Parts: sequence; structure tokens; C-alpha cells
Amino acid sequence: MPILGIDEVGRGPWAGPLVIGAVILKHPKTKKELALEVDDATILDPIWDELTDSKKLTKSRREGLAPEIENRAFATGLGWVPAEELDQLGLADALRTAAKRAVENCLKNAGIKNPEKYLDTSQDIAIETDFPVEEIIIDGTSNFLIGTPLESRVTVLKKADLLIKEVSAASIIAKVARDNYMIEIAKKYPEYNFESHVGYGTARHKEALEKYGPCPEHRTSFKPVAKILGLEIKEKSTNKNTTKIGQAAEEVVAEYLRKKGHKILAHNYKTRLYEIDLVSATKDHLYFTEVKYRKNSTHGTPLEFIDKKKKQQMSFAAEAFTLNLAKRLNRDLDSLPSPVLAAASVSGPDFKLEDWLPVV
Repeated sequence: MPILGIDEVGRGPWAGPLVIGAVILKHPKTKKELALEVDDATILDPIWDELTDSKKLTKSRREGLAPEIENRAFATGLGWVPAEELDQLGLADALRTAAKRAVENCLKNAGIKNPEKYLDTSQDIAIETDFPVEEIIIDGTSNFLIGTPLESRVTVLKKADLLIKEVSAASIIAKVARDNYMIEIAKKYPEYNFESHVGYGTARHKEALEKYGPCPEHRTSFKPVAKILGLEIKEKSTNKNTTKIGQAAEEVVAEYLRKKGHKILAHNYKTRLYEIDLVSATKDHLYFTEVKYRKNSTHGTPLEFIDKKKKQQMSFAAEAFTLNLAKRLNRDLDSLPSPVLAAASVSGPDFKLEDWLPVV
């Protein structure tokens, strides 16, 4: 099964860009290959046996493997977010931005026309039948493609860079690309010795930062850097915190629905008058779910917060989504699964799902 592997490099340094790699190692099987049931071992290049977590490879071996991956993989892509942009976006949004850029470049190199449509959080589009991968595996614990049309194909896996060859390859090309960049900028800013610590917070880097102050490559929004420079870090606004809490609650419900056999079609589907938190589908129904987060667990059901007005707004949004889906698929409304409104509640610091219920 063709896999697109994703891994990031440069999450924690005090200076330099964040870089994410995306790699597809083998070409998708043709119908003829599927009929012959060609063993995966014969399709994969033997050099892929050497792939592992980039941190477990020597610098020279990473540098040797990176061009081999670029030249022999089916498709690769890198996504860059420079330090200045990272300071503006914040780390979480920078990770999502870099991942989208990496995937877009990888899909472009795989021959997909207009790959940006698959990374647009405002779009709800069907994945084309000739899409080159069946699964997208991201190293870590966060789905950087949440809310995009590719979300339903993502698996998030800890230690994926050690376990999945495509993710290993992504970590290697990203690590080598970023290290090479830091070596180059060390020529421009020799006082910081970027070539030795590649931007990480070593004692030597701290001394240089205290002595010379920051250069344009430093992440002044990072607390250790700000502390050294005597800068104030503005606390994130309540609105941003509320948004992150809402997204976390929605992801808990989305995961619950996936386990129940739903396919997530959209996050935060917006109309002119209302927004639906989650849209999911089964064979028989389209579900439109409103998600409510509560700080403390309470008795009752999620239906408590669905009054008559909110139900009308949800119905309007569900109708708009269904009409748009029918038009996009060139199908009659009657041929689509029937719509069902639903509500879910999540509570507490551990984001526990209390309940998910259809609205009647």
C-alpha cells in the first residue's frame, strides 16, 4: 500500500527554520501488478533497508542517504517555515503550515495537478481515484493535516520515524536540508557557530546570544531566547486558547466517530450564518455534529445546549453542505445518505468524551 510519510525537524532550536519532509517511496501498484500480487519486498529498493530515525544515523550516512532518497523515491517534498514566520504564527500553526507545504510539494512531484486543493481547510473535496497514496503517516502525536481533505487518510504514530520507512526517509531529507541551511548561514553569522549546534540551545549558543544579541535567524518568541534577551513574551489571548481547546475537543469526538466507522468529511464547515464542528459519513447517513467542551463533568446530555434556534442553524448548515456535496459529485440529493444532526460533549483537562447523541 503506497504511504506518504511525514516528519519534522527543527521544532525546538532557538534559531533557524522549521522543516518538514514528505516522502512516497514506491509508485502505486498498477492493476497488472495487483493481479500478479507482487511482493512488497521486490518493489522496494534494497537501499531502503538502511532507513531509520535520522537521529540514529551518523551525519555522513544521512548525507549519503538524502540524495539517494531524492533520486530514487517516487516523490519527495520539503516544507519550510523560517524563524520570522514561525514567530508570527506560533509553533503549532507553523508545524501545520510546514506540513501543508511539504505535502503540496510532494504531491506536485508525484504528478498531481493543483495539489494545493487537498491542503485547503476551507474546501471539502473528494479525493481523486488516481491519488498516489492510500495512507499518510505522521510521526508524533499531532495531525498536522487536520481540517484538510486529506485528514481522513492520516495516521499519527509515535516513533514512526523508527518504524515506517517512508517517515524515516522524510526525517532524513528534512534533517540534512536543515543542517545544510544552518551551515550556510553560519558563514553569514560566524559569531554564533551555527555549523556546530545548528541552532539548538547549547551553552556556547547561549554565550554568543548574550554577547552579540539576536540575528534575523533567532526565534525571539521562544521563551529561552526571550529570557536571555530580556524580552517580554505576550501571553496568548483567551480567544486563541479557547480555539485550541475547541479543536482538541473536536478531535476527541472525531476519533470516537472514526472508531464507529465514520469517515470525517469536514471540520468547522462554515456557512454565512452558522458553522458545523464536524461532518462525518457512514453508508446510510451524513452526520452533522455540534461539539461542546465543559471544564467540569456534569450530569445530563449534550442535547442540553441544542435549543430550537441552534437546531435551526444546524439544519441550515447541513442543508447547505448536502447541496454542495450533491453538486460536486454530480448526484441527486435523494442518492446521498440521509442527514442526521448530532451533539457531543467533552469535559475536563483530560478531554473525556461524555456522550455523542443524535438530535431528535
